Amino acid sequence: MEEPTALSLLPPLLALAMIIATRKVLPSLGTGIIIGALLLNDWSLFPSIMQLWEIFASIFVTEGSLNNWELFIILFLLLLGIMASMISFSGGSRAFGNWALKRVKTRTGAQLVTFIFGILVFIDDYFNSLTVGQVSRPLTDRHRISRAKLAYIVDSAAAPICVLAPLSSWGAYIITLLNDITAEHGVSMSGFQAFISMLPMNFYALSAILFVFLVIVWKLDIGAMRTHEERAVLHHELLDPSRAGIPGHQASALDEHHGQVRDLVLPIAALILSTVFLMVYTGIQAVEEVTVVSVFAETDVAQSLVLGGLVGLVVSFMLTAAKRPSLTGLAKTSWNGIRSMLPAIYILILAWMIVSIISELKTGEYIAGLLDGSIPAIFLPGLLFVTAGLIAFSTGTSWGTFTILLPIAGEIAAVLDLTMLLPFLSSVIAGAILGDHCSPISDTTILSSTGAGSHHIDHVVTQLPYAMMMAAVSFFGFLVLGFTGSTAAGLLTTFILLLLLALYLKNTLHALHDTETGS
Repeated sequence: MEEPTALSLLPPLLALAMIIATRKVLPSLGTGIIIGALLLNDWSLFPSIMQLWEIFASIFVTEGSLNNWELFIILFLLLLGIMASMISFSGGSRAFGNWALKRVKTRTGAQLVTFIFGILVFIDDYFNSLTVGQVSRPLTDRHRISRAKLAYIVDSAAAPICVLAPLSSWGAYIITLLNDITAEHGVSMSGFQAFISMLPMNFYALSAILFVFLVIVWKLDIGAMRTHEERAVLHHELLDPSRAGIPGHQASALDEHHGQVRDLVLPIAALILSTVFLMVYTGIQAVEEVTVVSVFAETDVAQSLVLGGLVGLVVSFMLTAAKRPSLTGLAKTSWNGIRSMLPAIYILILAWMIVSIISELKTGEYIAGLLDGSIPAIFLPGLLFVTAGLIAFSTGTSWGTFTILLPIAGEIAAVLDLTMLLPFLSSVIAGAILGDHCSPISDTTILSSTGAGSHHIDHVVTQLPYAMMMAAVSFFGFLVLGFTGSTAAGLLTTFILLLLLALYLKNTLHALHDTETGS
């Protein structure tokens, strides 16, 4: 397809509609992929099959060599699955759960610990989603917190916090793009200065982080989330029992009474420390002039995750081997770890395939092209926010949305009002995070489900209402920013609406609880 048309929206919209209607992710993604391939090949069957094979094969091998991104992410998932299974097999998960239970005595406390840990692990969203979920699960399971709630907390402290941190893979990538945009339009500030100036304008990321804190503290469980939480508290069922399979299910502990906290802490610490070290090291190796931003811009995240995963796995294996298990037990444990990650890998592979199809259909470019140059500048922050959200939601990639829409936003600002450059750019970044947060085909959404051990569709359905509410308050914030040109006014509007909404939900839920209990 030379020029993108409205038909480019068909594959993502069809896949998303089927996911919502059927609650079955794999067949829905598969349908979108097939329709997209047929569109690209004028409905010819054989060329479509060949293209689908090429896209699938490119996940593993590209240009005659191993794919050092998608394939490495799959390898990291497998390593993490085996490591988590080893930790459970050795009794480390149970020991850590018992230790944490004595110190974190409430459900609210367990959720806050997870939330704080997620904020601290800001270096990369993949790393955040998987590590925070795996570490927190023994604690939240003991406090009967549903896996859907855990996935929401993990996801809300992944992309939203990474996009606010200049010393993260996200921050470095955005700063690189901003450098080009500010230089092209003669703006006398570096990409780093622009990034820091735009932080208070990222209304969605800031509100998503604040709101998840209020959801935890004020127990704002609504819709499907309320159902999951009530099932967990009343019936001790952390997952929907009607769904087949338990994501992240591990083998029974080898010796539950002799497991120690170090059986969990040491492998996780080894994983985190070695991964961070390797990210810095690979970044330094790839740049000529070493600066903090340049290092994180060029770091090899996938390779660092795989090597860090190997280090964590070796440590967990050594701790498990010290208990002298049978070779059969070790083999079964390793296979259980691999098997626990297969559902996430299947979803990721299909998500990558549909993202590739959508990219060739130029869906993002079509949506971006709908922006009318005659629209007054005061409305554009809100409109760019919505447009970026739609692109990221439809394509499953916030980074792709940055690449497509940030230069367009820069051009619009240069033509209409260069003083609005930073508000326009910040609205694109915020919208991309919104779309990434909501999309069932987003890597971060999928990996948050995996790390938390939640069914993917349960995570998507339970998180969506919260994301939409924060999208609404952020949209009004961007409207105020556009009309006033004041970051403070836009941010204040966003936070006031957020607090009013949270108070309304709190009072409504308390009244509902009083009605149900007859008090």
